[in-house]
Amino acid sequence: MNEHVESPVPRPVFTPMAQRFRGFLPVVVDVETGGFDCNRHALLEIAAVPVEMDENGLLYPGQTASAHVIPAEGTEIDPKSLEITGIVLDHPFRLAKPERDALEHVFAPVRAAMKKYNCQRAILVGHNAHFDLGFINATVARSGHKRNPFHPFSVFDTVTLAGMAYGQTVLARAVQAAGFEWDANEAHSAVYDTEQTARLFCKIVNAWPTPLGR
Repeated sequence: MNEHVESPVPRPVFTPMAQRFRGFLPVVVDVETGGFDCNRHALLEIAAVPVEMDENGLLYPGQTASAHVIPAEGTEIDPKSLEITGIVLDHPFRLAKPERDALEHVFAPVRAAMKKYNCQRAILVGHNAHFDLGFINATVARSGHKRNPFHPFSVFDTVTLAGMAYGQTVLARAVQAAGFEWDANEAHSAVYDTEQTARLFCKIVNAWPTPLGR
């Protein structure tokens, strides 16, 4: 009588990126909004930079994906927020998208990067990251988007990281302390702030290329 012997279940192949962050892919995000309340104020701009890893295990910023967003019906915009960001809602070249389309435009390359590195979930990296995540979660819920790649509450916050590494918590000062230039005229653009935050995050994390205990 031959006994049936089950073949062993193959273990998932984890890339160095997936191993580095326990299956999470860091994705740097910045949003520009119509105020501070994610459930009341409009999302106006969003940008995301998936973090890449080279053959030496060092991180570097990937390609930027961004979108201008049409304020959702029922959301509010504080005029003071537009003074800070410089956003002109009716600018002919703004080419804003509805919320759901804007999210998908940014989420699609994030999901592609997750697949590339065999990561199970994206984790948002931001400067005051819960602010950005709050607006993403609120916009996902409002628009009915079903394929949000981000962890619903965990983040990597560069305020904490920069405070630890450089003694600076303001983004402009932290970026300069890390050895990068800062252009105040470009600040408060979702793309610019995201790309600068990505450089800052990679610089800090690369100082500890291997987690303790491995």
